[in-house]
Amino acid sequence: MEAATVTELRADAGTAVAELRPGGRFSGRYACVRKDRLTAKNGSAYLALELRDRSGTIAARVFREADRIGLRFERGDAVAVRGTVERYRGTVAAELEDVRRLEPGEWSPEEFLPVAYRSAEDMNGFLEHLSREIADPALLGVVDSVVFGGPLADGFRRAPCTRAGHHAYLGGLLEHTVSVATLVGELCQLHPRLDSDLLMAAAILHDVGKAREFTYGAEFGTSDEGRLLGHLVIGAQVVGEAAGDLGSERRLALLNCILAHHGPDAGPSRGRSAAGPGGGFASAEALALYRLNALDASVKGALEHGFA
Repeated sequence: MEAATVTELRADAGTAVAELRPGGRFSGRYACVRKDRLTAKNGSAYLALELRDRSGTIAARVFREADRIGLRFERGDAVAVRGTVERYRGTVAAELEDVRRLEPGEWSPEEFLPVAYRSAEDMNGFLEHLSREIADPALLGVVDSVVFGGPLADGFRRAPCTRAGHHAYLGGLLEHTVSVATLVGELCQLHPRLDSDLLMAAAILHDVGKAREFTYGAEFGTSDEGRLLGHLVIGAQVVGEAAGDLGSERRLALLNCILAHHGPDAGPSRGRSAAGPGGGFASAEALALYRLNALDASVKGALEHGFA
């Protein structure tokens, strides 16, 4: 009987979370993003899960043979499940009869990870257009070599911006970058004394380290490089290597913007007084990038997750 169950779960790609309705049976493949072993009022153990695919998430429970089934998988695994859908305490939930871990080669991260609503092709076109606003050929060369032609180009377009915060989906980094660079164009019209070439290049490159910060499975993870160095340092390394043709002053100004875009306390301006008009930043362009990055991240985060 167990072999027949495994065969059935393997064969059926199943129903998307967004299509699940109370009162029906279902089977499908999902990411297990939460797994807790709890105790019911009668003293028996059960599993409380959260399942996710690209269309959404659903709470799920395993009551029968919870400990045996729980040995088959862990949080963060891709799983095949079978069960029923019901309404529980006012929300749609699943009661599972069987759960099995999907083995490597049976699934792709793109099946389960959320993806940007906006077309990747459109966003890439917008980014190319914005990059052509850079008149300085040396700065444009750095942007082209890192974002459009280098080994990080594909990863840059695939990466989320965060694991669970703003733009936490495939293509999120590209979307956030386009947004910040668009804001740069508007700000430079209002403040023409800003170095628009430097600020636009820094906006396009500011988060490029995130192309190497994440891992991709049933959910987003953090690479060893991301955990030990972080995207600020990774990005500065990548851009520094690509910026050999820039003059020393220009190269340092670009790197300073990248390293300080989370604020002066996170970058090389640590120790500068934040009381003055520059807020502790080394340049108006670094200050502008910090503000524009925070604006897009905070507004997007509020729209996606609310204000609680």
